Amino acid sequence: MSEFSLHPQLEKDCFFVCDLELSRVLLMNDSNYPWCILVPRIDGVREVYELSEARQQMLTRESVLVARVLMKLFDGVKMNVAALGNVVPQLHVHHVVRKINDPAWPKPVWGCVQPVPYDENSAKEICRTITAALR
Repeated sequence: MSEFSLHPQLEKDCFFVCDLELSRVLLMNDSNYPWCILVPRIDGVREVYELSEARQQMLTRESVLVARVLMKLFDGVKMNVAALGNVVPQLHVHHVVRKINDPAWPKPVWGCVQPVPYDENSAKEICRTITAALR
């Protein structure tokens, strides 16, 4: 894998969870929802179609793995998966566990309510839990 740099906005908004074969897994710093982001560790990629076919398949496998793990860990009723890129052009895929009683339900999470940051200990524990489940 070539040299990789994370977009500054993702660096600012997220905690590092772990690296998978292709992607970096991040935890969004918003305790309203269990919310992870996959970022393929390839500089200059903005869209899934810009990845080689093999890497597209790898990203899909990693996305399914993350979705399955998050739904099991956090007992969700719906998994929202999205790759928007309107604010952060670097390819990244959101995985948001939704529950009927979450603050935005049933609306999309973006801009619905103010983010509630994790305290440092909670973030570390969630990151450890997710990492262990992904291994």
